[in-house]
Amino acid sequence: MKKINFNRSNLISAIVMLAMGLFIGWIIKPASSPENIHEGHQMEIEDPANPTTWTCSMHPQIRQSEPGQCPICGMDLIPLDDNVSEDAPMEIRMSNNAMQLANVQTAVVGAGTATKEVRVNGKVQPDERLIFSQATHLEGRVEQLAINYTGEPVRKGQKLANIYSPELVTAQSELFSAQKIKDMQPGLYTAAKEKLKNWKLSDQQIENILAAGKPQENFPILADVSGIVMEKKVNLGDYVMRGMPLYDIVDLSRVWVLFDIYESDMAWAKVGSKVAFTVQSLPGENFTGKISFIDPAINPATRVATARVEVANPGGKLKPEMFVNGLIKTQLNTQKESLMVPKTAVMWTGKRSVVYLKRETDQGISFLMQEVTLGPLVGDNYVIEEGLEPGTEIVVHGTFSIDAAAQLAGKPSMMSPQGGAVKTSHHHGEIAATGKSMAVSEQAKAAVKQLFDSYFPLKDALVKDDLTTATKQAGALKDAFEKTSMRLFTGQAHDHWMKYSGVAVQALSGLIVAKDVEEARMNFKTLSGQMVVLAQTFGPFEEAIYVQHCPMADDNAGADWLSLDNQIRNPYFGDKMLKCGSVRETISKMERK
Repeated sequence: MKKINFNRSNLISAIVMLAMGLFIGWIIKPASSPENIHEGHQMEIEDPANPTTWTCSMHPQIRQSEPGQCPICGMDLIPLDDNVSEDAPMEIRMSNNAMQLANVQTAVVGAGTATKEVRVNGKVQPDERLIFSQATHLEGRVEQLAINYTGEPVRKGQKLANIYSPELVTAQSELFSAQKIKDMQPGLYTAAKEKLKNWKLSDQQIENILAAGKPQENFPILADVSGIVMEKKVNLGDYVMRGMPLYDIVDLSRVWVLFDIYESDMAWAKVGSKVAFTVQSLPGENFTGKISFIDPAINPATRVATARVEVANPGGKLKPEMFVNGLIKTQLNTQKESLMVPKTAVMWTGKRSVVYLKRETDQGISFLMQEVTLGPLVGDNYVIEEGLEPGTEIVVHGTFSIDAAAQLAGKPSMMSPQGGAVKTSHHHGEIAATGKSMAVSEQAKAAVKQLFDSYFPLKDALVKDDLTTATKQAGALKDAFEKTSMRLFTGQAHDHWMKYSGVAVQALSGLIVAKDVEEARMNFKTLSGQMVVLAQTFGPFEEAIYVQHCPMADDNAGADWLSLDNQIRNPYFGDKMLKCGSVRETISKMERK
């Protein structure tokens, strides 16, 4: 009985302890009540009063109320950062996340020696001073030819031909007669020998005639120089007159390499400039030389001047008419080091050029637009003449994304330097034209319009990845440039035409010989930059022209092009990113009077 009572008391104690545990649990229950759980969840839900706006880092004009993909380039949309800075109203603020998504990169501006690299094309040509005409010194009939074809090498003193000369037979008879009376008439004997020497007979030949004791009927024509026969001008049996050329002979131990220098590069090519060049038919071999002469006049048809480089040619590796590719490196003629920035950092329209300065404060990172004065383009860098100081940190990649954000935020930007929101239409952020055209004659405007008639098919061919049509249209556009008379432009318009047309023609020359579509597109970028300025300067035209921009072209450096349609058809990516881009400017349609 006692054992049973002990177990019952233990059971009662356990029940009491369980009840106490439940009571304590009930006390702490409010910490995880449904009401509190609901409140914690509400902290992660978007505030209805401030909904999140989603945008594209490459195309800031895209605004959506929910995440997704950009309808232009297909990139994932990102939350729109608050870029309004109360303490710096002229600056545009960006978070680190936004900078990474827009691929914004900065660099500190430094000074250095500005070295311009100019790429030139040319041909190997014979040295004009080493071209000779091998003439006959006798009159008579060609009885034998020792050199029978073009390209045959010739050594000085080598027999080229045998000629039968009746006059020489008579002169030999006179020599024999004078020899008989040379003791009594030495002057007559000497005169007879000199007569033969006038026909370029050597003393040894004259002695051989005297030794033979009878006139020789055929006499050899000996080479006056060594070289290569470039042209054969006589055949067996021809009757030749004294002084008549038999062969053209050129000495190729030294040759000229003639390079075409465009007007836009004339300032960089000087007598004494070093040129490094390669020859397409001699891969792996490098040659160097110095410019010894530059034509004082520019070819009116090609708009180039010829620069001459004299090169030794041992072994005859360099042959006339070979194509060569050259590189001229020239330093700016300045007394101090130049301030330079990458060309990807610069946004320009007409005369205005801007960069974005980076500012870092306790409130975060912001960017401020700064106008600069550009010097020449040296390689991949612009020389800055005014507007920046050494040590300043600027944006070198992603400049367009920052400028687009500044436009949308009403801050100073390239298209709106005074600030204020940019007016856009529903056509992918089309920007109203702000540039002013120059007053030119109707003939000049019509001539410029013809250039665009060839430009637009070229652009369309690159959209379709059609290299064959693109190079063909590039040739047509180059011909149109070269046929446009500079006399149509006067004053400031003439300066603009000369500046931008020369660069355009140079880009077209590279595009014509492009080996693939990507190489053609790189030249097309340079061409389009010049065509945009020409359209802004000499427009408007009978049709509206749209200046369009792709920020992802040229490794995210960005590139412009022109189109007659405001719909984006990207010539830098084709089908890969056909709709990537936006309309930056509209050159309005000319109003009819």
